[in-house]
Amino acid sequence: MNNKIGIIGFGTVGIVLSNIFNNSGTEFMVYDVLIEDPLHKDAILNKAININAPVVDLPSLIAQSTYVISTVTTQVAETVANKCLPYLRDSQYYIDCNSTSPGIKINIQNIIEASKADFIEGVILNAVNPGDATIEMLIGGGKGKEVVNFLQASNIKAKFYTEEVGKASMFKMLRSIFSKGVEVLLIEMLVSAKKAGIADDLWREITTFMDSKSFEQIGETWIKSHAVAYDRRFYEMKQVIETMNEIGVSPILTEATLQYFQQSRDLDLKSFFSKAPSSADEVITVIADHTSRN
Repeated sequence: MNNKIGIIGFGTVGIVLSNIFNNSGTEFMVYDVLIEDPLHKDAILNKAININAPVVDLPSLIAQSTYVISTVTTQVAETVANKCLPYLRDSQYYIDCNSTSPGIKINIQNIIEASKADFIEGVILNAVNPGDATIEMLIGGGKGKEVVNFLQASNIKAKFYTEEVGKASMFKMLRSIFSKGVEVLLIEMLVSAKKAGIADDLWREITTFMDSKSFEQIGETWIKSHAVAYDRRFYEMKQVIETMNEIGVSPILTEATLQYFQQSRDLDLKSFFSKAPSSADEVITVIADHTSRN
């Protein structure tokens, strides 16, 4: 068996991967369940022709591939792994690149390893859009280092994280609290500002502020000051919600912010500090040690 790659799923990620492999001269082929649907078959074939992507059925793809990359959707990732199971065998690598919880990754690992193939946890770190020429991956699994070397040779920006499956997905899932949270936070703020007629002014002030220092400095200051200012900020956020209601904007994320300040009030967070905390980690450690989901 050679070092061919089989890509399962020919959506945005599958197409971008195909372009990268095509440009690097790496042999690959693709399969998508929509190829079996007469209503979608021609569209899939036309996309494949445009980027020189050979389209095959699932058994043929697995039979001819050393590296099988699953880029389907989160909700069908386990189903696809089960469909692949009868065709996989020793000396193959199954790289699951779907954005799932660590528990789902481990479930998929258990499915795949019943075939004696090696399971590799793949996590795509960058936002992938049509036309992109780069994909950044975090790789986990017992044979992860071997797969990283191969992917890097094929122009994928891959980095090994750990042999323990689930950790790379944990990294991505928890990072999404920040990346997706800030995305929605900005939208909620700017929608409110647009309604109030001050969107340009507010955006200019926010971007100037964020450019004034490193994010590390800004984040450290926010977290350290939370330990002593959460009560004042709680009441300020109540006024923010009132303001948003007055201009007709749903304070979805803002109400969640208020709830988080309330959690610090319930905890009496400042009682844990005889003086102002010297680091953000001190604050995070206290909150982590004294809060839990009921």
